[in-house]
Amino acid sequence: MGALPAPLSARPLAHLAIPGSHDSFSYWVDEKSPVGPDQATAVKRLAKISLVKKLMKKWSVTQNLTFKEQLESGIRYFDLRVSSKPGEVEKEIYFIHGLFGIRVLDGLMEINSFLMQHPREVIFLDFNHFYAMDDSHHLYLISRIQKAFGSKLCPVQPVEKVTLQYLWELKQQVLIFYHYPLYQDYSFLWPGNKMPAPWANTTNVHKLLQFLETTLGERSQYGTFHVSQAILTPRVKTIARHLIRGLKNTLVHRNLPMILNWVKTQKPGVMGVNIITSDFVELVDFAATGRVINP
Repeated sequence: MGALPAPLSARPLAHLAIPGSHDSFSYWVDEKSPVGPDQATAVKRLAKISLVKKLMKKWSVTQNLTFKEQLESGIRYFDLRVSSKPGEVEKEIYFIHGLFGIRVLDGLMEINSFLMQHPREVIFLDFNHFYAMDDSHHLYLISRIQKAFGSKLCPVQPVEKVTLQYLWELKQQVLIFYHYPLYQDYSFLWPGNKMPAPWANTTNVHKLLQFLETTLGERSQYGTFHVSQAILTPRVKTIARHLIRGLKNTLVHRNLPMILNWVKTQKPGVMGVNIITSDFVELVDFAATGRVINP
């Protein structure tokens, strides 16, 4: 974002096209960890068989690049799902997608390291799914967010006010969206309803693109950001039929070019795209597309 021309740096971030990643942290999941509380009881029982976790990993991993590599490639929005770990006495919080990933604090510190080296870059962190967490876990997580970013955190304010120029002047670089009621107690936690992300929940690329068109037409013109989730979601029967192939080889490889073609035809603005997320963002240099469609 720091390299955008001056006219764009004066526009609200809600009116720019911003590349993001889906299940951003899932580049590494731990096969030796317990199955996450985001999974059904039947899956947890099956996972006692070691092979099952290896197969789960093929469907849990949606990115190949680390946070640092995603940032370096241009990704600026991160979709984050987090959980406590069963059996741990401490309040430690981990990223999760079927299986547990790295500690949240480690990921946040990696992101902060990038921001320290690039003071004109701005990122969105969207904490939108929480599992096995009570208020004490949330308080611990919020304290880790404060520890990682400190004065870089942008307080809640009218969305149309948030431009790159505004953030550069205040030396703020991080917008945190927190889909849990405790956001009300912290000025730097934006409510989840400021970051709507409609979900198509389909394996059919044509239905996905129609859904993206429809939800863009329905997006709020003022007061919120907007996420277009350009992703296909496997159903149980999809996984059963292609168990060994995994998500990337079953759905992503063959459909991502068509999705990217749709993205390239979009325009940012009040009624246009804002944040666009994808799986395996490096497969077609997804981040570069945002630079193409911003005028």
